[in-house]
Amino acid sequence: MHFLITGAAGFLGSHLTDRLLKEGHTVTGMDNFITGNEENLAHLAGHPRFNFILHDVSNYIFIPGKVDYVLHFASPASPNPASPLGYPNLPIQTLKAGALGTHNTLGVARKYQAKFLLASTSEIYGDPLEHPQKETYRGNVDPIGARSVYDEAKRFAEALTMAYHHFHNIDTHIVRIFNTYGPRMRLDDGRVVPNFIQQALRGEPLTVYGDGAQTRSFCYVDDLIEGIFRLLMSDYHNPVNIGNPVETTILEFAELINELTQNQAGVGIEKADRLGNDPQRRRPDITRAKEILNWEPVISLRDGLQKTIPYFQKKLGL
Repeated sequence: MHFLITGAAGFLGSHLTDRLLKEGHTVTGMDNFITGNEENLAHLAGHPRFNFILHDVSNYIFIPGKVDYVLHFASPASPNPASPLGYPNLPIQTLKAGALGTHNTLGVARKYQAKFLLASTSEIYGDPLEHPQKETYRGNVDPIGARSVYDEAKRFAEALTMAYHHFHNIDTHIVRIFNTYGPRMRLDDGRVVPNFIQQALRGEPLTVYGDGAQTRSFCYVDDLIEGIFRLLMSDYHNPVNIGNPVETTILEFAELINELTQNQAGVGIEKADRLGNDPQRRRPDITRAKEILNWEPVISLRDGLQKTIPYFQKKLGL
């Protein structure tokens, strides 16, 4: 089969590309490198079943030849006021990737009657009042808050995807991705995993925003890709949560990072003011994924971090 993957040079897009090539498929990767990393695809140079197109998905997409699957993963990461890269400075690009990018990729799927998968996010639940979050939960989202451009882009993308499913009879899938980590994450994206690992490897105290009681549920990338692959091969059309239901406080996570990196920096943790619109709790209800896809994560947080830390050591030259 021929797959088109937008955001192919990103963290998840590149891992998904590898998985599909391993399965024997042909992949056309698309990225404009606004946040993707060319190095994530460097190992595929000369691969006979991989082709790359440098393109912004918010512009019209032309793919020569038939496409069987379209996977829309192109988007800047969730805005984070602490990000050194300044993702809040990409609000228009984020909205365009979710709106115009989704429209253009759905257009490709319609043209070729291809299956379509949208990479959505747990962020559509906002700062949830329901815990854990089921797919039926409608969310608690501020449409003009610090994270709004990402949240609303993904919410619109989901609505557009379902409209194409119902009106144009496109075979669509929606995956709601929860916190995921692993090799190929950007060092400078401002998220908690790269922030903590880098600080620990440099022997610095870890910066915890707020009291550290806020929770996240961390899924290792291999587990996530397996869940996405199973959803893609299914005939299920409504959104599906893919993530790890094991909930960890940020403070507990910081302590684990310090332990695994043997970080001896003072007390090891420094507190800072809580970030705006930072969700207090995040944990997926994966009942739907278990029942429909026979999927659940198998890699523990400790084991996953032990697979991830060497990548950051190499990137940092440590």
